[in-house]
Amino acid sequence: MKLAVAHGLANADRLVRRIKSGEASYHFVEVMSCPGGCIGGGGQPRFTTDAVRRARMGAIFAEDEGKQMRMSHENPNIALLYRDFLGQPLGEKSHDLLHTHYHERPPN
Repeated sequence: MKLAVAHGLANADRLVRRIKSGEASYHFVEVMSCPGGCIGGGGQPRFTTDAVRRARMGAIFAEDEGKQMRMSHENPNIALLYRDFLGQPLGEKSHDLLHTHYHERPPN
């Protein structure tokens, strides 16, 4: 599979233009409107700088790398939840309970 990730709307715009022009083709595209993702992005309670954002990213990556269990599908508690309650991953019950559905809403 070919995947693309764009950080920041200017990069997303460039990526979309490349796709529309036929210059690039992907199976999946992820766009994070905040530079570097949501670390220090629009949902954060205070303004930050690139230096602070980079420090936060480094701390999060270091914390993740130090974890013994890093993937949810390897978590024995998640396996137990599926075995005893949800059934199979991507099954009807797990899809119904765990997936978000977006609906268009009229403007306020």
